[in-house]
Amino acid sequence: MKRIRIGIDVGGTFTKAVAIDVIDKKILGKKSVPTTHATEGGVSVGIITALSSLIEICNINHDEIELISHSTTQAVNAFLEGDVSKVGIIGMGVGMEKTNVVKRTHIKDISLNSNKYLRTCYTFLDTSKYLEEPGIVRSIENLVSEGAQSIVVSEAFGVDDPSNELFVMKHSKLPCTAGHELTGIYGLEIRTLTATINASILPKATSTATFVKSAVSKLGINVPVMIMKGDGGVTTLDSFLHKPIITVLSGPAASVVGALLFLQVLEGIFIEVGGTSTNISIIKDGKPEMRYVNIMEHPTCIRSLDARICGVAGGSLIRLSGKRKIIDVGPRSSHIAGLEYSCFGSPEELKKGEIVTISPLNNDPDDYICIKVPSGKKYGITNTCAANALNLVPTNDNAYGNGDSARIVFSKLATFVGATPEQVARQVLEISVSKISEYIVPMIKEYKLSKNRIVVIGGGGGASVLVPLVAKRLNFDYKKADYADVISSIGVATGMIYEEKERTIHNPTPEDVNQLITEVKDEAIRKNASPDSLSVQSEYISDRSLLRVTAMGNVTLDLNSNGSKELRDDELFMIAKDLFQTTGNISLDFRLGNYCIYTNSYKQKKLFFNTNKQSILVLDKFGRVRLSLDNGKIINGLASRLRDDLPSIIAKFSNSDLSPNIRLLDGFQLLDFSSLNANEQVIQAIREQLDKINSEVLLIIKQ
Repeated sequence: MKRIRIGIDVGGTFTKAVAIDVIDKKILGKKSVPTTHATEGGVSVGIITALSSLIEICNINHDEIELISHSTTQAVNAFLEGDVSKVGIIGMGVGMEKTNVVKRTHIKDISLNSNKYLRTCYTFLDTSKYLEEPGIVRSIENLVSEGAQSIVVSEAFGVDDPSNELFVMKHSKLPCTAGHELTGIYGLEIRTLTATINASILPKATSTATFVKSAVSKLGINVPVMIMKGDGGVTTLDSFLHKPIITVLSGPAASVVGALLFLQVLEGIFIEVGGTSTNISIIKDGKPEMRYVNIMEHPTCIRSLDARICGVAGGSLIRLSGKRKIIDVGPRSSHIAGLEYSCFGSPEELKKGEIVTISPLNNDPDDYICIKVPSGKKYGITNTCAANALNLVPTNDNAYGNGDSARIVFSKLATFVGATPEQVARQVLEISVSKISEYIVPMIKEYKLSKNRIVVIGGGGGASVLVPLVAKRLNFDYKKADYADVISSIGVATGMIYEEKERTIHNPTPEDVNQLITEVKDEAIRKNASPDSLSVQSEYISDRSLLRVTAMGNVTLDLNSNGSKELRDDELFMIAKDLFQTTGNISLDFRLGNYCIYTNSYKQKKLFFNTNKQSILVLDKFGRVRLSLDNGKIINGLASRLRDDLPSIIAKFSNSDLSPNIRLLDGFQLLDFSSLNANEQVIQAIREQLDKINSEVLLIIKQ
């Protein structure tokens, strides 16, 4: 029997669903429907329409489905459109600190755009005395009387002891969220702001989750329904009910996850070209880079994939000055203007057309151009049309159109502006390529990428229109992601459980690190991650006294069989060889549990000397990169022996009292102890883990 995962990505224009046979890594089928922003059920209607249509087209037996996952634009759309609920905020603190607490928890109305606001109302509870139910209920009722539709509870130092926040939440009949639920870091104001933004979309999230869950059940499908998060992991529908804010940027995250499923890349730039906008993300050490999310220019405590959004794409329209000179491309697109691309029109019809200017939406400038045919129909002149006019799009590509139609339009446009058709088409693409490149160059510097290792990856339906030209401009290698037009849906279907927690701790002890590691692992397992697949990493940002722990693992489905196809030794070795770009002696040094550890030994020339180097690459059995080091050392042995030898090992590789960057691999989990700096702390923390293990382990030390 087949084992099928279904992934559904909700885009701004289309909702796309794919069915994947996870055993054979085979795409069984795909279905695209218009995204249902305007319907009563919102985007959920499109999700269910795409799902039911896909099942029918592919003749899928419900018993063959093991997982349904979807991304959602609901959070972003709610903020963009101002479709949010009024939030009642309960600030709490000790009476003598009331002024300071109120200042940091009384979040005033939040501006979302020029004329839309997230409205708030506020009350304060004094926690210097015992909180009693009547006072709590009265405070909530007062907020409700002011129009609150959801509640935020935020107490000073609530991350250390959330008992008061939890006690107040128990008495709310409205959707409710607390600061400690979203982050473990100090910063009362930003924690309250994040909780307020989250609470404003709780009612809509409840409606969405209930609709999807009910509709899937009515289809007779009894499988887990997961939702994509902005950090590239998936989570349960119940988590979305409480923390819808974590789905911000889930679409771009899904695309990167999908691309990395088919392309093994250590350092790269992923460029997803849609119809209206282009998403740009950075891949480093085989993983997408993350950062804190700003929502409508308001900072939050939520970390998500770092996706920069550029307002130019495959469907972007051309703009002319009053002197008939091309001045810009975008940000409006043919999709927004409701126009068909001219390169998909009839040559006979377009021959009789004329170039005219339009204003795509109310209040837009009227300097956008299109071609109007005698019937009155208008066609957009886009980047995709320019690429087809220049024969740049492969015939089997999603963006491939009628080259004759495109050349007819650009001939008319060339006459209109006084240039040759080829000059005009190239100018249009150059403007767009420059816009995208201007985003990429600072990101390369920000994330300190090695330019000799960078690969540019194209995704989205418009990848072939712009991404090869961007790679050529920047002088990087180019690869197009397989199934580029539905890469985000594939990413949704194959997403892993990803959990992260942060805590403000000054000079964390080994106990602090291990406690947070245990919490994050338990949370990931609770959300359906397979314990054997978990890899855990810790990081300490000293200038912010911030300890961060992340855990990543496969979704547990059927415990009696594997969730996806394991790769053969030769397949894994070819992946390692492709990722080790420096020529050297590549070998499989260790196979331990779920992991294969490869090394690449080579000589690096510096001035008049050669230095011996050993790159290290850890792949899991599915070919995913779990660790990549430019230079390192591997020490193996039984856990009991390494426990005794640990002080001498640490001393050999440490710099005075500063501990080396060290990981522990036991075959089932990869633990990162780079958050600890002192030798004695590292020794104690690793020994605590080794005491739980009775088998061979590896210590991987960065040099």
